[in-house]
Amino acid sequence: MDSFLILIINPGSTSTKLAVYKNLEPLYSETLRHSSSDLAPFAGIIEQFAFRRKIVMDSLLKPGIKTEELDAVVGRGGLLRPMPGGTYLVNEVMLGDLKAQARGAHASNLGGLIAHAIAGELGIPAFIVDPVCIDEMVPVSRISGMPENPRESLFHALNQKAVARRAAAELKMDYREINLIVAHLGGGISVGAHSRGQVIEVNDALAGDGPFTPERSGGLPVGRLVEMCYSGLYTKDEMMKKLIGKGGLAAYLGTSDAIEVEKRILEGDSQARLIYEAMGYQVAKQIGAGAAVLKGDVDLIVITGGIAHSRMLVEWIKERVSFIAPVKVYPGENEMEALAAGGLRVLKGEELVKIY
Repeated sequence: MDSFLILIINPGSTSTKLAVYKNLEPLYSETLRHSSSDLAPFAGIIEQFAFRRKIVMDSLLKPGIKTEELDAVVGRGGLLRPMPGGTYLVNEVMLGDLKAQARGAHASNLGGLIAHAIAGELGIPAFIVDPVCIDEMVPVSRISGMPENPRESLFHALNQKAVARRAAAELKMDYREINLIVAHLGGGISVGAHSRGQVIEVNDALAGDGPFTPERSGGLPVGRLVEMCYSGLYTKDEMMKKLIGKGGLAAYLGTSDAIEVEKRILEGDSQARLIYEAMGYQVAKQIGAGAAVLKGDVDLIVITGGIAHSRMLVEWIKERVSFIAPVKVYPGENEMEALAAGGLRVLKGEELVKIY
């Protein structure tokens, strides 16, 4: 078979993105928005399953969408146990872990659950592709300096892997035969050292490792952080908000909107320029660390994610890292296409499906 029809389901905190792809050509896409009142009746993410599944199925009743012709359903992967990159069949073990939310509650946990439910009705396979829990770190990269607190791999694996493959293809090379450093710039920032198809080093973009971001504090001087925690001035929830949600640009400038920050800079705001440039400076430092991990053998540096649209920030980063390797920029997250591509590789026999 030369062409395959794939349904993509990508749940977010207040939306569910849907698409139908014929190979890598989008035939239909829609973003279903969920208001606060829509989600208010549910105690948690998993309790939203039936509600979201129904609105997905209702959306697929539109004229022109023939669900009986689908070959597979691909859902956004959730917070699962650490595992190597690839496309995974959604099985009972995975469903159990997604429902248990052992590694945390996140809307992406619903991706595999909804995909499996719909695929089961149609008699076709359900997959997830490169979830955030992809872990290919080498033993030395896990050592943190505190045995009770090892370094973990939680990052923008889906987009990092997708743009790494795209960049390799444009170079007419195999992703599994080159070394790249990929920096994903968004609400969270992750910088991964990709060695021969494996992300052997990456900052934990969820728990506060690496560069600060529009809304996260990144790595901090830990001694002063401990003093703040025990000062009596802040609750645990308040401290967590300072780390994730109200850190980074939001803490310094009162906004996490990079477009707003650039506007201030162009209007002459020197503080906004200092903080925004500092974010780029920290990204460049992380890229330099990746180059050290790869022993200077770097074929390409890739900058991606939503904030890669910012020419100002990208230029500041390139000024500091271009001596390491050529830099390519792929703005945006391209999650839907990346999910379709992962499912397609398995359907076409280019990649073996993995079992969780």
